Amino acid sequence: MGDDSTVFVGFDVSKTKHAVAIAEPGRTGEVRYLGEIETSPAAVERFVRKLEKRHRRLHFCYEAGPTGYGLQRQLAAMGYKCEVLAPSCVPTRPGDRVKTNRRDAVTLARLLRAGELTGI
Repeated sequence: MGDDSTVFVGFDVSKTKHAVAIAEPGRTGEVRYLGEIETSPAAVERFVRKLEKRHRRLHFCYEAGPTGYGLQRQLAAMGYKCEVLAPSCVPTRPGDRVKTNRRDAVTLARLLRAGELTGI
């Protein structure tokens, strides 16, 4: 198992796939994109179990949208903290108009680690 610090996981959710990125603890910790996973509860649970083998504490977040609160409920039932964020409350840089799943997931993980996000 890794160290005792919290690892921050950002999801960019959609109907068919979730893009996932993690931010290692600390100011200089690495932020990396892990890829996409299926949206089924079994696939999400498999992914979380893999992460918990490497990291002791996990903190999740994703933007609210048409997918609802199913992911939040599943992660809470597994014993993890999961923040659901209003898209309008996620800080963006002026002129940053290109939106991709990968970029959004990395941004969410980085901002969650920095403490700049507030859940609904």
